[in-house]
Amino acid sequence: MKKLVLSTALLLTATSSSVFAQNDFVLGGNIKHVLLISIDGMHSLDFTNCSQGLPSINGGSSYCPNLAQLAQSGVVYTNAMTPRPSDSFPGLMALITGGSPRTTGGYYDVSYDRALSPPAVTTPYGIVGGANLCPSMRGTQVGFDEQIDTDYTKLDGGGGINPMFLPRDPANNCAPVYPHNFLRVNTMFEVAKASGYYTAWSDKHPSYDFVNGPSGKGVSDLWSPEINSVPVSLPTVPGCNPLPDVASATSSNAWTDSFANMVCYDSLKVQAVLNWINAKTHDGSANAPVPAIFGMNFQAVSVGQKLVQKNINVRGGYLDSLGAPSTALLNEIQFVDSAIGEMALAIEDAGLADSTVIIVTAKHGQSPIDPNRVTRIPSDVPTGKAPSDVLGGIGTGLVGGGLVGQADEDDVSLIWLTDPTKVASSVATLEKNEAVFGGGEIFWGNSLLPLFGNPRIDSRVPDIVVAPNVGVTYTGGTKKISEHGGFALDDRNVVMIVSNNRLNPSVVQNEVETRQVAPTILKLLNLDPNALQAVRKEGTAILPGLPY
Repeated sequence: MKKLVLSTALLLTATSSSVFAQNDFVLGGNIKHVLLISIDGMHSLDFTNCSQGLPSINGGSSYCPNLAQLAQSGVVYTNAMTPRPSDSFPGLMALITGGSPRTTGGYYDVSYDRALSPPAVTTPYGIVGGANLCPSMRGTQVGFDEQIDTDYTKLDGGGGINPMFLPRDPANNCAPVYPHNFLRVNTMFEVAKASGYYTAWSDKHPSYDFVNGPSGKGVSDLWSPEINSVPVSLPTVPGCNPLPDVASATSSNAWTDSFANMVCYDSLKVQAVLNWINAKTHDGSANAPVPAIFGMNFQAVSVGQKLVQKNINVRGGYLDSLGAPSTALLNEIQFVDSAIGEMALAIEDAGLADSTVIIVTAKHGQSPIDPNRVTRIPSDVPTGKAPSDVLGGIGTGLVGGGLVGQADEDDVSLIWLTDPTKVASSVATLEKNEAVFGGGEIFWGNSLLPLFGNPRIDSRVPDIVVAPNVGVTYTGGTKKISEHGGFALDDRNVVMIVSNNRLNPSVVQNEVETRQVAPTILKLLNLDPNALQAVRKEGTAILPGLPY
């Protein structure tokens, strides 16, 4: 990779206009590959801290030297924002389609759709199903997390998605609705595939099938090992056979229960990326073209930010409001940085450095950064309740089975009601009980329109959204000290670097959005950004500051 030409501190204070003019070439026509990496949870502040260094860590030197190196040959966007709600499903949908949830239709991995019917059988997590509920019943919880796996305890999901656990479409002969069917617009993978390009992606659940797009065929090589499976030894990953934390690899554990085991899980996906760079399939078993668009997500930083691992008495998260990482979080950041360094070196060794753009960003952030703001309701507030509990709790998800059909509650509350006539009275109840659920802002009626649209017109828009005060998380346990999904800066302001071996360093301080990544990738590959339906619908612009 290109030698360091400026200190990171100087880079982050440079003005973009003075540096862009130094670029004496254009990317268009020279770029053949784009590697997209999502470091879930990583804030823009995390990158600033780790690249500039903090006095208390590593003698004040950078503790993410590989990310800092990428920035020295690229553009850093310090004010990159994810969609609202800032969660994995809407976050990745934005990155690959150019659209926000009002266009993609994805608000959370588990949500609600008033136009669909329940699954054929009840899911392992209790979404009520039944063969006779379609087409007679309209309105159902939609569970696109591990509960739709054939066997979510297995790393391969037991072979993938079980269609019996999927919602059904009464307008389509009650056919099961796969995640890729659920996405309302096409993806950059589909656009590239239609132009003859090879594509690849790796993520955390089989339900990330949605990256294929509505065609179901956008990704040539999709590999999504189940993150909530029971951890097992990984013979192909150095240091993970046996696992480093055997005590957290019982039948009641998932990979996310352990800082050390989480590194092993992410390393599987790193191996897939390295195989793609070296013109192999994800498992290295066969030759394949180097993908035009490929990438993965890291979960290690997200786990490092929020996990309290009680069996070893280690707490992740931050030490102060300036974002100094705990030892556990520092280790996860350094692992991710090292893995990205491996990828960059592999690209260089393969002779692809000049023709490859690396984009590092995140599906979502994590809140709160300031440890003094952590307020877990009801765990830290015995008299507290989540907004859905204020309204009587989540029912069966069926009309007549309770007023609250579904609620997604992490550090936000998205509420779908089974009776639309009760929205105003439900909001009134919530307004009288703000101290109970942590205060904040309530969106409903006309205030929802600019955010998501009209729930009486769009079957997926929640009826009520509660954005509580920063630091409030709805959980009855003490295993987590932060979450995501909310509207705060801690949730939304994420790392974003666009790097190529021949770019000079620059900074864009104006606000950009992660949904601008998809049209930018197509532009870099000399494909038409307007081939994306969401780009046309929302007018999504390509990222500024690049010599296209």
